[in-house]
Amino acid sequence: MRQTIIALLFLATSSVALSQIKLEGVVKDSIGNPLELANVVAINQETKGLESYGITTDLGKFKLSLKKNTIYKLQVSYIGMKTDEQIFEAKESDVTKNFTLRNDNTLDEVNIVYEMPVVVRGDTLIYNADSFNKGTERKLEDVLKNLPGVEINDEGQVQVEGKTVSKIMVDGKEFFDGDTKLAVQNIPSNAVDKVQVLKNYSEVGQLSGVTNNQDNVAINIKLKEGKTNFWFGNITAGGGASNQNGLYLFQPKLFYYSPKYSINTITDFNNLGEIAFSRRDYFNFTGGFRSPSRSSGTNIDLGSNSLGFLTAQNNRAKAINTKFGAANFSWSPNKALDLSGFAIFSGNRTDMQEIRDVQYFDNASRNENKETNTHQSSDLGMVKLSAKYKPNSSNQLDYDILGRLSKESQDQNVLSTQIGTINELENSSPYSINQNLNYYYTLDAANIFALEIQHFLQDEDPFYNAILDNKDNYDKTATILGLDANQLDYDVAQDKRVKSNQMDAKLDYWNILNKKSDINFTFGSILSSQKFNSEIFQFLDDNSEFDPTPTILNGLDTNAIEYNFTDLYLAAHYRLKSGKFTFTPGVSAHAYSTNNTQFNVKTTDNFFRILPDFNMLLQLKKSEQITLNYKMQTQFTDVSKFASGLVLNSYSSLFSGVPDLGNALSHNINLSYFSFNLFNYTNVYASLNYNKSIDNIRNVLEPVDTNSVVFVSSPFNSGFADESASANGRFQRTFGLIRASVNGNLSYSKFNQFFQSTPTVNESFSQSYGSEIRTNFKTAPNVEIDYRYSIQENNNTKFFTKSPSIEVDALILKVLTFKTDFSYTNYSDEDKTINNYKFWNASLAYKKDKDSKLEYEVKATNLFNTKAQNSTSSSNISVSATEYYIQPLFVSFRLRYEL
Repeated sequence: MRQTIIALLFLATSSVALSQIKLEGVVKDSIGNPLELANVVAINQETKGLESYGITTDLGKFKLSLKKNTIYKLQVSYIGMKTDEQIFEAKESDVTKNFTLRNDNTLDEVNIVYEMPVVVRGDTLIYNADSFNKGTERKLEDVLKNLPGVEINDEGQVQVEGKTVSKIMVDGKEFFDGDTKLAVQNIPSNAVDKVQVLKNYSEVGQLSGVTNNQDNVAINIKLKEGKTNFWFGNITAGGGASNQNGLYLFQPKLFYYSPKYSINTITDFNNLGEIAFSRRDYFNFTGGFRSPSRSSGTNIDLGSNSLGFLTAQNNRAKAINTKFGAANFSWSPNKALDLSGFAIFSGNRTDMQEIRDVQYFDNASRNENKETNTHQSSDLGMVKLSAKYKPNSSNQLDYDILGRLSKESQDQNVLSTQIGTINELENSSPYSINQNLNYYYTLDAANIFALEIQHFLQDEDPFYNAILDNKDNYDKTATILGLDANQLDYDVAQDKRVKSNQMDAKLDYWNILNKKSDINFTFGSILSSQKFNSEIFQFLDDNSEFDPTPTILNGLDTNAIEYNFTDLYLAAHYRLKSGKFTFTPGVSAHAYSTNNTQFNVKTTDNFFRILPDFNMLLQLKKSEQITLNYKMQTQFTDVSKFASGLVLNSYSSLFSGVPDLGNALSHNINLSYFSFNLFNYTNVYASLNYNKSIDNIRNVLEPVDTNSVVFVSSPFNSGFADESASANGRFQRTFGLIRASVNGNLSYSKFNQFFQSTPTVNESFSQSYGSEIRTNFKTAPNVEIDYRYSIQENNNTKFFTKSPSIEVDALILKVLTFKTDFSYTNYSDEDKTINNYKFWNASLAYKKDKDSKLEYEVKATNLFNTKAQNSTSSSNISVSATEYYIQPLFVSFRLRYEL
């Protein structure tokens, strides 16, 4: 397989290289100065199409790849200068040709220059989408993948020059609060005219000159003419059959944009496993909210009391039924006021089956095989309203409110070789409200103020119930829990309730000392309160409830605790620009106070801490920079870690907290390098990261007896330092119509735990490498070949993953769009192959012509009818291999209508 891929890469590269020559040279002005960012285009005189283009470097150099024995019109243009046009015949050899441009003092003459595929204007990079499209694109994601310097990673995030895009807008209006995944998966490709990449992007224009925005990237999509003031979008409907049930799909996506308001609606109903919005997307969707105090050096964790949901591997499961609806609006009643909002609903019904084999390092008699069948029901909703009032350039007031409400349940049937048959039921209906109020005021050119206040309210109510049929296998645990043994089975349950209330606020003042330096003072606070209640009980055979008395922790099976946290801090930062360098040293002084009260006992901790931070930016060129960041942080945990009564996390995991648990201190260092060269479309990214945590919170782990797979854990402040380090990089280069890239990631971590009163060190080292090559032909079929290789090491265990893949898309006879992708994965350890599997998908669509409203498509997924896929994991006490069952071969027929 690997040799075949290498051969294909060699043939593709060689065929393109042999049919082309290079035209290179220098563009200067009339007195001999090189012109940076001049545009050079070559127009094929036979086809009248733009065939090659280039943008000059800071030394005025350009380079074009041209077909041999072809006549071109060369156009060289630069703002404020006369365009130079020459006829050029490309023969068999490379050519060097220089150009001299002269000032254009005429006003009545207009030079028409072929539109450049890429234009640079300051910190904005503008791509002309049609210059890169090949006719097989259907959504924004397909357009972005064609653009040099732009990538879509495995998580669906958009990256530009190695930086993750934080926001996507359409005609300057936020699309679902800038969420990138909803944008790339749903905005139709035929609506996209220009893709504007906004580097050094600032949410607030008044702060753009005083804050470090070097890692902030946003994208604005300019719509094509005719897409504004009219509804556009598409409606897709389809169906099919499988060996299990009937298949259906209905996906209306409608959009309206005008200068004053916009409306976006996305709907998706299907049982094909095409998840429009997953649970992970929902819980990662911030709605634009960021804690204003995170930058101060304090990191407080409010915890997560959501259900222990199994996660579908790569969004694949045995059966998935999706219902999704979302609407977004923006309205500008006048120039000073902008109103916007969105509502999202996601309902998923998922069936999963997995077989997990667990091997313990210390005692082979604990080894366990578990088969789990799971049904999940998840209904998730969120609503946000936003207002921005900016009467003038000196004042801006923002207000946002985001509400979340969900209802989830998980029903699992587990067959364990150690415990027997277990039925687990979990459900939860949490809600949260997040409010944000910001005011920005510019007194004059030297004085700027900013007030940011955020309030967060959350109520969580997870319920857990486990029914264990084989009582004899659970007797030791039942004794610890104090359960009634005179029942047909053990039916144990737990109610939990967690209420969180937090207020973050800070006031910033910037004094701009001169063009090269400014100073920033910050006064802020974090006020947090959490209440935690839990109760363990047993359902008896007569359906009554029994309140057990555990045999440990003084018989505490309930918790009623209140935890309060306060941080008052003052910070100062000084920024200095010196040549290519920008230095921003800073320090923050914190007065911390924490207390928790349970069973009429109050535990208090008050202390003071100084936290330094530092940022350095070395701007080598406009698109080349090195950044160095250092930050010291104080880390605080959530209320559940302090609750001293027994908590039933699951039938196999018992937990008790520690009231006098302390905080942790971490040191974080990051060194990054970015470079994007428009001369040869070379994109380079590299990063080094190091973290060291002191007094981190770890767990003491004890089995309930020697051979049991049920564990009791309790947290403690580790006296050992935990460390992690990583290095990752990516190199991408375009060679004519071929784009190639290589990437690598190395990650090492070490943390300490106690197992059976013995300290253990958990060390892991992972390596992953990848290479990719793709063609960029305008009319010929395009191929993308990818190879990934990874090694995962943990406590003397080592696993290998090898995964080659290939994608092909082609526009055939201008009416048929063919797409197919194939991937092969091999999992192995040092001795043998654990499993291997392959996936093959294909689709064929017919569209009468590019202006036709109707498109017919047949799509097949999992053509090899692969039944399962594998994953592995390991810890300091065990190693496990898991087999996940997935959906079978599906064939569906679809009709797509373009508005």
